[in-house]
Amino acid sequence: MHMSRKSRKPHTFRKVFHEMFHAVGGRAVSGDSGDSGDSGRSGRSSRFARICSRICSRRNCARNYRAHRARYATRAIAAVASLATVMSLAACGQSADTRTHISVWSWEPSMSTVVQRFEAENPDIAVDLTSISGYDNLNTAIQDGYNMPDVAQIEYYALRQYAVSSQLLDLTDRVGSDFGSFYSPGTWASVHLADKVYGLPMDSGPMAFFYNKTVFDDAGVDATKIKTWDDYYEAAKKLKATGAYITADSGDASFYDAMIWLAGGKPFTTSKDGKNVTVNLSGDKGVKTFTAFWQKMINEGLIDTRNATWSDGWKRGLGRGTIASVFSGAWMTSLLQSDIPGSAGLWRVAQMPTVDGKRVTSENGGSALCVLQSTRKPDAAYRFVEFAAHNSEGISTRVDGGAFPADLPTLTSSSFLSRTTIKDSRGLDIPYFGGQQFNRVLSEAAKNVSTGYQYLPFEVYARSDFSSTVGTAYRWANSWQSYKKRQEAVKEGLLDDNGKPLKPFDKPEDKVTLKQGIALWEKDIKEYGTNQGFTVQ
Repeated sequence: MHMSRKSRKPHTFRKVFHEMFHAVGGRAVSGDSGDSGDSGRSGRSSRFARICSRICSRRNCARNYRAHRARYATRAIAAVASLATVMSLAACGQSADTRTHISVWSWEPSMSTVVQRFEAENPDIAVDLTSISGYDNLNTAIQDGYNMPDVAQIEYYALRQYAVSSQLLDLTDRVGSDFGSFYSPGTWASVHLADKVYGLPMDSGPMAFFYNKTVFDDAGVDATKIKTWDDYYEAAKKLKATGAYITADSGDASFYDAMIWLAGGKPFTTSKDGKNVTVNLSGDKGVKTFTAFWQKMINEGLIDTRNATWSDGWKRGLGRGTIASVFSGAWMTSLLQSDIPGSAGLWRVAQMPTVDGKRVTSENGGSALCVLQSTRKPDAAYRFVEFAAHNSEGISTRVDGGAFPADLPTLTSSSFLSRTTIKDSRGLDIPYFGGQQFNRVLSEAAKNVSTGYQYLPFEVYARSDFSSTVGTAYRWANSWQSYKKRQEAVKEGLLDDNGKPLKPFDKPEDKVTLKQGIALWEKDIKEYGTNQGFTVQ
C-alpha cells in the first residue's frame, strides 16, 4: 500500500540517495506518491527544488538553486561514503579505528621496530612511518602547505634552519629538567636555538678513524700510532707506494665542515635569534689550516678524488683495499657492515688524528626527532619523540640496530662498551672489527667533541652549494690526475682497445685550488643569506 507523505518516514539512506541523484541530475524513484523518476531537470519538482523555492526569492531562485544543489550533492556523497565505510566494517565484524594517527618521517633502519614497540605501549596512537632521507621532500611539503609529517628526523646541521624559520615546535616546556644531563653535551647543544629546545637527540656522530688493518699492515704502517696530521700524511705516502689511497674525498661538504671543526675553526656565528649571521670562511684560522693540509694531500695524489662517498666505486674501493680508511661519524660501524660485508674482521677504529695530536674531535652527522609546528596532534607526536629518543626501550631498540647513542647512560653502560659484534641483516652477530671493543673508542670520542662550533641558519643550502664552488677544485684535480696518468701511459707506449697508440689528453688549464673554491663558497653563502632576509657580515 502506498503511504502518503504525512504518514510516511522514508529511510534515511534512501532519502539521501534520492536527494543526491536529483542534485546531480540523475534518475531516482521518489518515495513520494506520483513521482515518475524523471531526470530532476524536468517534470514535477523534487523535494530538493521545493526546499530551494521556499528559501530563495523568485529573482535569485535559479542561482541559489544551483548553489544549494552543489552543497546537497557534496553532503550526500560524503554521507554515502561514510555510511558505506561503516557498513563495510560492520560486515567484517570490525570497529572503526579511533586511534590518533601521526605521520613520522625517518631514515633510521630500526625505526619500524621502534614504532611497533611504541604502539604496543600506547594503544591509543597509530604511527604511519615513511622511510625517507634528505630534505627535498620536506621542503616541498612545507612550501605546498600540505602532506607534512607530524614528526621528522632532522640532522643537527639542518635543525637550526627549520627552527629559525618557525617550522619546528618549541618543546622547551615539555622536556624535563634532567634532560640536559641525560644527553651528551654536543648533542644537547645541537637541538637548541635561542635557549629553546626544538628536538630530542636521537644519535650522535663523533668523528673517528676507521681503517683496514690488513692494508695498513701490508704497507708497514701501525695505524694506532697515527696521532697527528703529519703522521697521517706520512702513512698516506707509504700506502700510495702499495697502490692504495689512504682515503677518498670528491668534495663532501659534511666532511669538510667536520674537518674545519676538528681544526678548531669557527667560520660561522649566528645570533641567538638566528637573524644575524657572520660568515668568515676566508679568514678563519681553522679553515686555512685544514684547507692547506688537504690541498697538499690532493696535489701529491694521496687521496682518491674520483669516487664519491657512498658511490659503488667507493664501496668497491673499500672492499678491495684500494681505499684504506675513512674519517667518519660513529654511525659508520653499521654501514661498513652492511655495505662492505666481505671485509668483516679486517677493520678497526681509532681516535681522530689532529693537527697537534691532542685528543679532541668533532661531529659529523647525528640527528634529532622534531615535531613540526604544523601538526594538529602535538601531544601524540611528542609522546612518540620521547619514546624513541628518551625512553630506555626506544633507545636500546635503535642501538641494537646499529645506531650510536646520544644519551650518557647508554654511552657509559658496560654492555654497550664491551660489545665486539654488530648484527647483520640476518640478525647474526658479526665481529666486524676483529674482536675490538669498538664502542669504547667511540664513546671516548663522544666525550672529546669540542663545543662552540655553529651551523648556519641556512646550512642546508650552504652544503648544497659546496659542489658548485669548492667542488670545482676537486674536479680540476681529477682532470690533472687523469692527464698525468695518460702522459705516463703514452710514454710507456701503451695501446688502446683497437691496438693503436694512446693519444695524450689536453693539459688542464686555469687551475682551481681549494682556497679559491672556498672564496666562491663564501660569496654564494653571503648572497643567499642576504636575499633570504638575514643580516650577513
